[in-house]
Amino acid sequence: MVERLDATFHALSDPTRRGMLASLARGEKSVGELAQPYAMSFAGASKHVKVLESAGLVARRKAGRTQLCTLRPEPLAEADAWLRQWASFWNTRLDNLEALLANDGEKDA
Repeated sequence: MVERLDATFHALSDPTRRGMLASLARGEKSVGELAQPYAMSFAGASKHVKVLESAGLVARRKAGRTQLCTLRPEPLAEADAWLRQWASFWNTRLDNLEALLANDGEKDA
């Protein structure tokens, strides 16, 4: 789980790969279609897709000479679950700070 989470966050660390995932959220795309908005070569786009594929975020299949990519959202759900634990942590901390500040304000009044 930890290794997959590391791979997911590594894949998400690049804005081009995040853009590719956003594009794939709208449906299956070829590697060439994923490369188009970034004016990059097929080889450059393929390297990005390989990182996404290694993280389990993308499935790639061949249809003739075309390589088609599909979003696999499961690793994103795992990353979301991991981040949610920290949201709960920070919400608790901020609630405690708010209570402390409210008590301090009452003492000054």
